[in-house]
Amino acid sequence: MSSNFRLPSNVQPTDYDLTIKTDLKKELFEGFVKIRRVLEVKEKTSTLTFNVADLELSNISLFSRDLKTQQINTFLSFDSKAEQGTLDFPEALPANSTATLSIAFSGKLTGAMMGYYKSTYEDDGEKKVYSLTQFEPTAARRAFPCWDEPSLKARFTITMISRMNTTNLSNMSVASEEALKSEAGNYGDATLAKMFAALDIKEQGKDEWKVTKFNTTPFMSTYLVAYANGQFSHLESSYKSPLTGKVRPLRIYGTADVISRAKYALDVKVKVLPLYEEIFDIEYPLPKLDTLVAHDFDAGAMENWGLITGRTSAFLMNLDRPDMATKQRITVSQSHEVAHMWFGDIVTMEWWDYLYLNEGFATLMGEVIIVGIVHPEWKVDSKFITGHLNDALRLDAKLSSHPIEVQCPDANQINQIFDSLSYAKAASVLRMLCNFVGQDIFLKGVSIYLKDHLYGHTTTKDLWNGINKATQELDGVAIDVAEMMENWIVKMGFPVLTVTECQDGIQVRQDRYLETGPAEEKDNQTIWTIPLAILTVGETGRPSIVKTAVLTARETILTIDTSKPYKLNAGTYGVYRVLYPKEQLTRIAREAAQGDAVFSLNDRIGLVHDTMALAKSGHATVSSALTVVDIFRNEPEFLVWDSIAENLALLVSTWWENEEIVQGLNEFRKKLFKPIVDRLGYVYSPSEPVDISQLRTSAIGQAAAAGDQAVVATLREMFKTYMATGDESKIPVDLFTTTAINAVKYGGVDEYNFVKGLYEDRTTLPSVGISAMYAMCASQEESCNRDTEQFILDKARSQDIMYFFSGQQMNYGTRRSSVKFFMDNFEPLEERYRRTSSFQFVIPAALGNLDTKSDIEWIKKFFEDKDTSRYNLALAQTLDSLRASAAWIERSTTDISEWLEKRSGKI
Repeated sequence: MSSNFRLPSNVQPTDYDLTIKTDLKKELFEGFVKIRRVLEVKEKTSTLTFNVADLELSNISLFSRDLKTQQINTFLSFDSKAEQGTLDFPEALPANSTATLSIAFSGKLTGAMMGYYKSTYEDDGEKKVYSLTQFEPTAARRAFPCWDEPSLKARFTITMISRMNTTNLSNMSVASEEALKSEAGNYGDATLAKMFAALDIKEQGKDEWKVTKFNTTPFMSTYLVAYANGQFSHLESSYKSPLTGKVRPLRIYGTADVISRAKYALDVKVKVLPLYEEIFDIEYPLPKLDTLVAHDFDAGAMENWGLITGRTSAFLMNLDRPDMATKQRITVSQSHEVAHMWFGDIVTMEWWDYLYLNEGFATLMGEVIIVGIVHPEWKVDSKFITGHLNDALRLDAKLSSHPIEVQCPDANQINQIFDSLSYAKAASVLRMLCNFVGQDIFLKGVSIYLKDHLYGHTTTKDLWNGINKATQELDGVAIDVAEMMENWIVKMGFPVLTVTECQDGIQVRQDRYLETGPAEEKDNQTIWTIPLAILTVGETGRPSIVKTAVLTARETILTIDTSKPYKLNAGTYGVYRVLYPKEQLTRIAREAAQGDAVFSLNDRIGLVHDTMALAKSGHATVSSALTVVDIFRNEPEFLVWDSIAENLALLVSTWWENEEIVQGLNEFRKKLFKPIVDRLGYVYSPSEPVDISQLRTSAIGQAAAAGDQAVVATLREMFKTYMATGDESKIPVDLFTTTAINAVKYGGVDEYNFVKGLYEDRTTLPSVGISAMYAMCASQEESCNRDTEQFILDKARSQDIMYFFSGQQMNYGTRRSSVKFFMDNFEPLEERYRRTSSFQFVIPAALGNLDTKSDIEWIKKFFEDKDTSRYNLALAQTLDSLRASAAWIERSTTDISEWLEKRSGKI
């Protein structure tokens, strides 16, 4: 990679006039960009360097207002690694002057899912194509020449030329739309007239092509520019600004085959937009906010200002048969992207080092605080612990982790930091700070931060300044937030707090937590400032929490009455684990099992995750973690059972090759979950609490995964009836995934072919399609497994391959053979992701579940001669996971066996 990945700082573009002609039939695009008022900020120069990749450039000229000259004779050189073009002009531009750079460009609409690309779908059996953009983080340069860095904000005036029977979309509302004329008049430039003169006679018909001009954007980053062209339909609603009373249209676009299923996503947008305005006291500034549903999409969704885009699974749902998992996924997807209208769009990070300022906030605001207001019954703050906090800690427990704020010297590094650390850990750290200072103060500080930097770019210190101001304004005493948060942001890892009871109370010591075992001294240098949130019980038996206690040293002594229940990290807001003495852990668990009187739902969820994570790292034993789970066998809350289910499944997956332990763990799982199935049954009611529906779904899934014959038989019978009648109502929609997987797992070729047909049917809902992929991979038939492998290579959409590999890894019969398949077909698989950032997610999905030292050597040897620069972090993290699993098996096999043997008489 070139050392000059960053552009020179001598010019600042302020305005782009961008015209794009899209030819969907030929799958080509071409256009013309005028970059106006290029401001010279240092000394005079005769060169301009900008970003460009995969484009043909022509008709390059530079007009200098100061020189009053048009320079056309230029020399253009390319640095393909840095994705830069450099223009040398005969006459140098003077310092502090302005100029206009004009460049024509052309490119192909490929299926790369980056830049300006094509997506395909079927309409009445006919394959059709539409186009859309995905520019984050560094792909705007693949669509038009530009200064493609987030801090180089500019205004964009976009014009699209397309066939008359298509719809053009962009960030802003339409200023005008009319048929394309043969003269240059209605697209404004003689160069454009020459470019479109190449249209054949039929295409020159006055109704064949049209020109759509959009209003000019506010100052924004290139990665947020968006446009699309295709035969789109739409649904429309609106919202009224609580700040100004202004009514704005809200639309969701998609192809005709999917648009009817997008109404719920539109309804979410209507609900959440005014909440963001109220909380931040900043009105959404654009005249409209659209969403486009895409059949082929690299990420989950994207926050283009005024035109959110995303894959079908992020936005589509059958309103006649809604399932809770899909409803929650769509809600958080849409709310997350709307949050970005403030975090990322109005205020943008200065460089990708600060990506978490976008993604951490969008995760916390969009998936917790706002959704918690709209759906308090979902208990999203509690759900966050398993869904985000534990996910973040699992990744951050590796030596191959990275800080939240991480240097990004090149494009490969930028693409790889779109991970659980930039999203989930960042959100977890911000949630911890929010709890420490109080949510009102936190949100006030964020509002100050946004208002101080409207339409600008920011770094971490700008956020801390805003929250500091709020603490002083609302509390009277400013907190040094920067000092408190420094190591949480700039250092990798997180602490484990070891509690030792002593005469005066408890001694608390912090050390870095690693999943492979206690950290060596060289890896244990960081001292975090840790909000302890100490829960104690008084003489009346009522709990109280001290939020102000902070650990700033390696260790300290706290005065606590250890004869009564106590707990650190009350509410599980802290980004750390807590290791208690074994006897105290049992006392906490028994008290927690009594309900919410002392320890909250959040406390119980955190306790389950902490005990299992500490068992994995060898700080504690697996038997102690299993004892805590056993104590919770009468737990009423779904989210606690969800944490139990995840951790028991992890144990089974780790010891998958030890038949005796797997059998013992499955018997334990059946005894835990089958009584819940027997109590709740298989019938769902719209009037029942969300918790009951989710608990039923989880319990049935866990009992089936553990091999309970009665549950499996019921699921197979449901699927058999569905296959015979085609009546999908025979399977409760929340149980479809579990039912399909078990039908294929315990069935044969007929069941396999049936679910394959569901995936291939383009009218299938995205949620059903995902279920079908997992089910295809569950077969125990060798012929079906080989068919799935060929299907991955020949027919699977690139965005779906990760699901297939995950499914193959869940099937213990294909766990190793799928790794060999991945290696045997590595080159074509890697090539499919050459222009995207998704291969880093395929790596752990395909390789992350093996468990022996020979597996580690096998994988290391395979990648010895590969260029891993685009996914080196994911590969290192995957290998770390394998090392941790191998060490866990070596350390804890005897412990688990003995616990299961002792429990066998009681199970």
